[in-house]
Amino acid sequence: MTNTIKTEEELKKELTPEEYHVLCEQGTEAPFSGKYWNTSESGMYQCKVCGQILFPSDAKMDSTKGPAGLRGWPSFDQALPGAVEYRDDNNLGMKRTEVICSKCKSHLGHIFEDETKTGQHFCINSCALDFQKNNGK
Repeated sequence: MTNTIKTEEELKKELTPEEYHVLCEQGTEAPFSGKYWNTSESGMYQCKVCGQILFPSDAKMDSTKGPAGLRGWPSFDQALPGAVEYRDDNNLGMKRTEVICSKCKSHLGHIFEDETKTGQHFCINSCALDFQKNNGK
C-alpha cells in the first residue's frame, strides 16, 4: 500500500506492529480481538492513520450476528459518502472487495453483500479505527 499522507518511517513509529500490518500490508486482526468489535456507544469511527471520519455509530451492526465468517470485527451497513474507496482483492484465492480510506489509502477491511437494510456488510478491523464519542450522549 502506498500511503498518501505519511511516510513508511512515520507510520512504523506511530503504529503498533499489528496496526501497521493491517493498515499498510492489508492484514487482518483476529476476530473478537479488537477494541471496537462490540462497541455500541454513539459517535464516529475515524481512520487510525489520517483521522478522516468514516462510519457513524448508527451504521454499526451487531458483530455477533450475520454470516459466520464476518463475525467478530466492527461491522457497518454504510460508510459516510466519499469516505472510503474500493479495490478488487483476489488474494488468498478469494474474490473480495477491499475497503480503503479515501484520504490516505490505508487498508480498513472488506465489504460483502449481506441481508442488511443497505445490502452491504463492511467488515472493518478495529485497529484501523479510532472512535470519537458524541459529547453528551
